[in-house]
Amino acid sequence: MTNRILFAACASVMLMTSATAQSPVLQDGRVQAAFQLGRQDGFVRVQSSLNFFVPAPAGDSEDAQKSREKARRMIYETAARECDLLKETLAKDCRLENINSNISTNRQYGSAQQEGFTINGSMSFQITLK
Repeated sequence: MTNRILFAACASVMLMTSATAQSPVLQDGRVQAAFQLGRQDGFVRVQSSLNFFVPAPAGDSEDAQKSREKARRMIYETAARECDLLKETLAKDCRLENINSNISTNRQYGSAQQEGFTINGSMSFQITLK
């Protein structure tokens, strides 16, 4: 008896979840099913990521802070150019949706390892196909 109740509860949750995934979405005054939205309007999400090592002093010195700021600036400038590249190749319109940057310091643990940090950046765009 308990197994049947548990099974029925799980089945109900699964059915409600799939119905929610296909629920109508309001966009530009029109109601469409969520799974049709991307295909019908030609919207595509594009994600890009990069990471690189920057040899620089570690710690909180002014030089270290300037190096980290310069690396973050490189991520942001890359994101700005990415929309231009997408427009040149496959997009009619491009909009930056999200950007993340993460810096992790590599401390020198011997003479063989170079002091510096690794920066990771990721960005996502919404484009309209040509």
